[in-house]
Amino acid sequence: QSSLIQFLLVRNLVTELYNCILTSKNLYSLDAKQICDYTHFPFQFPYDRGTTYNVFVGRKQLIAGMDKALVDMCVNERWMIKIPPQLAYGKDGYGDIIPPDSILHFDVLMLDIWNTEDKVQIKTYHKPESCVRTVQVSDYVRYHYNGTLLNGTLFDSSHTRLRTYDTYVGIGWLIAGMDQGLLGMCVGEKRIVTMPPFLGYGENGDGSDIPGQASLVFDVILLDLHNPKDEITVEVQSLPDHCPRKSEVGDFMRYHYNGSLLDGTFFDSSYSRNRTYDTYIGKGYVIAGMDQGLLGVCVGERRRIVIPPHLAYGEEGTGTKIPGSAVLVFDVHIIDFHNPSDIVEITSVKPEKCIYNAKRGDFVKYHYNATLMDGTYIGSTQTFGKTYDVVLGAGQVVIGMEQGLIGMCVGEKRRLVIPPHLGYGERGVDGEVPGSAVLVFDVVLVDLEEGLPEGYMFVWNSDVSPNLFSEMDKNKDAQVDTTEFSDYILQQVKEGKGRLAPGFDPQRIIQNMYDNQDRNKDGQITEDEFKLKADEAASHDEL
Repeated sequence: QSSLIQFLLVRNLVTELYNCILTSKNLYSLDAKQICDYTHFPFQFPYDRGTTYNVFVGRKQLIAGMDKALVDMCVNERWMIKIPPQLAYGKDGYGDIIPPDSILHFDVLMLDIWNTEDKVQIKTYHKPESCVRTVQVSDYVRYHYNGTLLNGTLFDSSHTRLRTYDTYVGIGWLIAGMDQGLLGMCVGEKRIVTMPPFLGYGENGDGSDIPGQASLVFDVILLDLHNPKDEITVEVQSLPDHCPRKSEVGDFMRYHYNGSLLDGTFFDSSYSRNRTYDTYIGKGYVIAGMDQGLLGVCVGERRRIVIPPHLAYGEEGTGTKIPGSAVLVFDVHIIDFHNPSDIVEITSVKPEKCIYNAKRGDFVKYHYNATLMDGTYIGSTQTFGKTYDVVLGAGQVVIGMEQGLIGMCVGEKRRLVIPPHLGYGERGVDGEVPGSAVLVFDVVLVDLEEGLPEGYMFVWNSDVSPNLFSEMDKNKDAQVDTTEFSDYILQQVKEGKGRLAPGFDPQRIIQNMYDNQDRNKDGQITEDEFKLKADEAASHDEL
């Protein structure tokens, strides 16, 4: 019996219509439309009026024949209905409009049906495999929709505007039916939401595209949801086996990321630029949610950080790839981090016997393998097939390496973790070491030669000859030239009487010593100019 009290919208075939055609034995020669026009039949040709006929069925608001005929009719169904006079206006007719005993013919197209007891109908036709959260009251959502009437007529679409519809749910910002229809949805879900007019735009419609008393059908896909009370969520996807330290506020970090919206739409990636994103964390250099999400991570860790818009780019978005009020998803891989206050981290394996520890000025020979913190290969002495040889304290390697080599014994193995401010700094080495990269060196000290006291380039191993100048002056012309000076020093070294600073070019050292003795710069050293180191100020590197 419920079908007898359904509210019907009888609208036109193309532009909202039903036609009445009257037939009677007295009017056979007249065109039906002429009769209706002429007699001003009260619901004549709604096609022409651009309106529909809206009525409850089974409540005696229609003639008996129409009340019966409309039962079981479907939306978009078109019937030709013939009603005998006893179920129409009978022997009395209808004034001057419908003659007595007239048979009535109606051409009817059903456009809408609803009942006062109807509720919102939801039909989900696609649901994502993973649904970690559904829409709840007071959530903020972003969704696309196509809106149609019950007969399929399109009245609106967010797709045509190329912009989502963004709103709070369940607090009255939407029509009641949509408020109900969005609850329980997952991001990525697609559903059809059908609502009666009293949960839509009611008796008056929207004043333009939606007529009064119209049922509405929305085809919805949910792209995004969050709540203003949301914090970031972190999902750790992988952890390294060893994590000696976790990131803290003030650390400088290098990391890779893929950035997407909650529906999976890609918006940015550091991988596509083939360069890490480098920044301080916890200091406001990045969006607030990322500042939070990067704290407490290990080098090598991978995590997913989901950031609500109020901790990201807010209501405005970025104006390009990130829309306003968008939840952001970052898949992050931590490459390295350090703190500006970090020193060189040394892990050592010493030999059983350690007779001498390397110090500044010593000439050391070592092998190394160098990587970044994530294991990326940088270089190795194995490539050259020989040791790397340096004088400690002479600025021949980065500061962190010098610090790491100090105190080593021959045969000792060390792992040196060198922060960038003690390595290659913000610029790095083009094509080899990225800027602001932490370096890891595995070092083995192969050999070392003890250096000279600081400030000396040559020392005597025995007492100095009292006739030093005359011994140098081979041609006895009372002056020493560069050849005489060089030959003499090299002879002393050969005989073990003296020692040059190890690790430097001997000729350059000797030339430097000669230049210091040649005080008037005339290319010759006289006996008056000639002095030993002990007789000079500490700043001179000479005899």
